Amino acid sequence: MDSNHQQHPRMKAVIPVAGIGTRLRPHTHTQPKSLIPVAGKPILAHIIDQLIEGGIKDFVFIIGYLGDKVQEYISKNYPDINTSYVMQTTGRGTGHAIWLAKETIDKEPILIVFGDTICEVDWKEIIQSGTSLLGVKKVDDPRQFGVAEVDKEGKIIRLIEKPAIPKSNLALVGIYKILETSELMDCLSSIIENNIKSQNEFHLTDAMMCMVNNGVNLFTYNVNSWFDCGKKEILLQTNQLLLKRGGFDQITTEQAINSIIIPPVFIDKGCKISNSIIGPNVSIGENAVIESSIIKESIIGPFAELNHAVLSNSLIGNDASLHGTVHSLNLGDSAEINFS
Repeated sequence: MDSNHQQHPRMKAVIPVAGIGTRLRPHTHTQPKSLIPVAGKPILAHIIDQLIEGGIKDFVFIIGYLGDKVQEYISKNYPDINTSYVMQTTGRGTGHAIWLAKETIDKEPILIVFGDTICEVDWKEIIQSGTSLLGVKKVDDPRQFGVAEVDKEGKIIRLIEKPAIPKSNLALVGIYKILETSELMDCLSSIIENNIKSQNEFHLTDAMMCMVNNGVNLFTYNVNSWFDCGKKEILLQTNQLLLKRGGFDQITTEQAINSIIIPPVFIDKGCKISNSIIGPNVSIGENAVIESSIIKESIIGPFAELNHAVLSNSLIGNDASLHGTVHSLNLGDSAEINFS
């Protein structure tokens, strides 16, 4: 590491996963959105694995609805990382979530990564850069996102949450690397005390704008690809794209009896598949049971049971059971449908 990176203390990752995920209902009634499997592992695991690879060892998770499931998953699968948990009981927005973590953050630099976002970036480059960076990506319709307006040097001059008339097409993707942590906390306290809300929530975007107004230099970082996993369609597209990159087709014969597998497919441990055609672009969570079914372009949650099902472009939740035939489904956890 070169000399001007020496002075930064260890960086902490702060990951808000408290959102209820209304766009993905009914899946999120019994399963947090961040634990929905995509290409072989939950969205949250994609994020944690990337950050560990980038050198992060300290994590703060802001959990809410069904947070015990997140905690259970992390302690089981990542026993070696340093974790703290902060509860956010009401959906008061991303700014409020980060503000709640103030006790665990102190003044060290932080990396905020939203728990429903899989991005492809060079994490080491972000972590080691000498400035604060906000991840952005050009999008066709920025009205659904926080938007950054920048000068020629890529320095941010304005940030606005879900603008009706966007002046820029640079959407904020949910990655914020902040060196001026105490300034961020001051701004968050100020928007919360003064009840400054956008769309009825305390947004991180407004706190970052307050930092810009106070003279803090924030720069943009362009991400290569960004998967906002909040909607069924995007979740299925993400699954498809990540599966195509490969490394997923080692399927043992015990897992698939008398069946045809059309890659790319991911089948987790403990699955039992018989007399079925699976693929392409299917992710199947652990211990799922699939008999006499045809499934393509779909995500099947852990412990689901499917019998005589014909599915495409479907998202099937944990412990769901389906008997009969149907074509495109968005079926929640523990739901039962019988078409026979």
